[in-house]
Amino acid sequence: MLAFEDHRWGELQHAYGRAANVPRLLRELRLATSPRNGYQEEPWYSLWSSLCHQGDVYTASYAAVPHIVKIATETRTPIDSSFFQLPAAIEVARRTGHGPEIPTECGEDYHRAVANLGEIVSLHRNEAWDQSMLLSAMAAQAIAKGHVDVAEAMLNLDSDLIAKINRLEFN
Repeated sequence: MLAFEDHRWGELQHAYGRAANVPRLLRELRLATSPRNGYQEEPWYSLWSSLCHQGDVYTASYAAVPHIVKIATETRTPIDSSFFQLPAAIEVARRTGHGPEIPTECGEDYHRAVANLGEIVSLHRNEAWDQSMLLSAMAAQAIAKGHVDVAEAMLNLDSDLIAKINRLEFN
């Protein structure tokens, strides 16, 4: 896992260029693990917009995932759904051709973190989950087991689509 002080962060890319600011965002995340009140709360807003921008991912996305998973693993209080959702969305984007190859120095840690998403779901299973958290956890579990299509479906579900499915409205 790339240390926060590693100079290679400046060589990695995110949606807005060099990713030298990502370690600062990840440090902030260690202090802001609780569920958000709105989608624009930091540091999640900046992490999402730079690491998974409009469905595209970047080399810095792969370096950040192990840190996100580690923070969620170490947190014993309720966590935000993005701890499940962002790594799952990054892996879906990667597997569906919306990102570059994983840098060699990030590959092993990235793949281990993705596989450990199921562990995070288990660690936080006794917390109260709203629908967004449940869908995010299901997406993370699907990704951890290699079911990219199921994870993508979970990430795209919302209350309206669930209602249509339940009414068997497929037009």
